[in-house]
Amino acid sequence: MVYETLETEVEIEDVTYEVDMSFDNIILLLDMMNDPILNDGEKVYYGIYALLGTNLDLTLEQQANVFKGLIDNFIHVGDKQEIPVDLEGNVMPMEKQKPSYDLRHDESYIFTSFKQAYQMDLSEERGKLDWRKFKILLRDLPDDTKLKQIIDIRTRPYPKGKHASEERKKLKELKRAFALPGTEIE
Repeated sequence: MVYETLETEVEIEDVTYEVDMSFDNIILLLDMMNDPILNDGEKVYYGIYALLGTNLDLTLEQQANVFKGLIDNFIHVGDKQEIPVDLEGNVMPMEKQKPSYDLRHDESYIFTSFKQAYQMDLSEERGKLDWRKFKILLRDLPDDTKLKQIIDIRTRPYPKGKHASEERKKLKELKRAFALPGTEIE
């Protein structure tokens, strides 16, 4: 990404469209995709509109294919997790990881962490900062930022041993205080 131009245009049926890749637009799109009130057809329709700023005169199936292509090629590019296989090529079981942060729930921590680390006011970057750059900056926040400290609390294993009960108790309190909604604390 550093050495290449970030693509922001897509051609659909011989028409070139500008894709709105601003981080705030993509966060709204992701919120919409998780909205249980909308059906899949509505998500495709509104998703295309959010990204391209227009409706497409295509069948629902064609729109669904266009939307999937937009998501795969612009939003989730580089997000693919490798599936582990053994020496014989058999798929190995993967442990499902709990999310360590949430873009909405942790919005204020993300804001302050970007300000601390990059002297960047995200409210001034709305409509400007590309989602792909935002993801990299978010991933690479320094450990001394509030968001990284909270992620550390959420993901830190409990200490073991018979003399660690006080440490376990303190960590459990911290995990409760910074838990994501709907997350169970062990």
